[in-house]
Amino acid sequence: MTTKPIMLNGLLLAGIAALSAVSLLWGEHAFSFVQAMQDWWAGRHTVGAVILGELRLPRVVLAIMVGGTLGLSGAVLQGYLRNPLADPGLLGVSGGAALGAVCVCYTGLAQLGLAMLPLGGLLGAVAAAAMLVLLVGQGGALVLLLAGAALSSFTAALTALVLNLVPSPYASFEIMRWLMGSLTDRTLLDVLLALPGVCLGTVLMASSGRALDALTLGDDVATTLGFRLQGVTGVQMRIVLGTSLAVGSCVAVSGAIGFVGLVVPHVLRAVTGHRPSRLLLPAFLGGAVLLLGADVLVRLAATHKELQIGVVTALIGAPVFFHRVIQFRKRGGF
Repeated sequence: MTTKPIMLNGLLLAGIAALSAVSLLWGEHAFSFVQAMQDWWAGRHTVGAVILGELRLPRVVLAIMVGGTLGLSGAVLQGYLRNPLADPGLLGVSGGAALGAVCVCYTGLAQLGLAMLPLGGLLGAVAAAAMLVLLVGQGGALVLLLAGAALSSFTAALTALVLNLVPSPYASFEIMRWLMGSLTDRTLLDVLLALPGVCLGTVLMASSGRALDALTLGDDVATTLGFRLQGVTGVQMRIVLGTSLAVGSCVAVSGAIGFVGLVVPHVLRAVTGHRPSRLLLPAFLGGAVLLLGADVLVRLAATHKELQIGVVTALIGAPVFFHRVIQFRKRGGF
């Protein structure tokens, strides 16, 4: 690793620490952080302990976990497909998670407990991932793109159908709010539900770093260097399963949050260079910084109604991406 990536990772870690401190300490209700932490750890239900442990801490942890996962998955997919426009949403797993959560709302199962909505999202993500694996089979990157596009369209159509059939306007409103993405009112239970899939998916994605470097030289060269691209143990299967598990778990608890996986790796690549393995860690850290920053903005801008964080990331990411597109167009292409 060169000096630039080391410095970049340090700056991103400092950004995560600073934004986490702001998110934990800033709010409408002032309290002693040290005392609140001690009370929360000891199980005492004081006002400070409840605000810290049940409201702010899960929000910070989820922002880091979800933002980092989206950034990492975007970097992996862009490296594998050799396309800077690749995004975690193109595999269709996010749509599957959204469909699962919407079905829980539609059937009324969400009334049974707070865990039902993320569990429905997880089941939808797992079902979409299984369908994606079956569709891709031994196919290559083009088959993966086509299968992802087909699955995304299918889940989007089913989600629209469910929304059309929802009898209650209030239920439709709640579903639409969830689909826009949010970290509000999430608990440590949501963190625990998403954590296994995120950890396993992150390990699978991170293990593909060397293979992604080899793929920059072409499929034939990567195969010659000893990397198996297709098959159950191949690079493509690790990437598909890793991305599906991690992104699906995140969408299940946070809703759909766009542009993080698209913009963060694209912007950071100018600093880390065009070796995909060097981009993986900065992309994770950069995604966490972006989502933490967006969450702080959401809380600062909150009046009588809090903005959905998915809306904020789109408002931040779209102009940045437009700027990059204009730059590349002036240079004559990607």
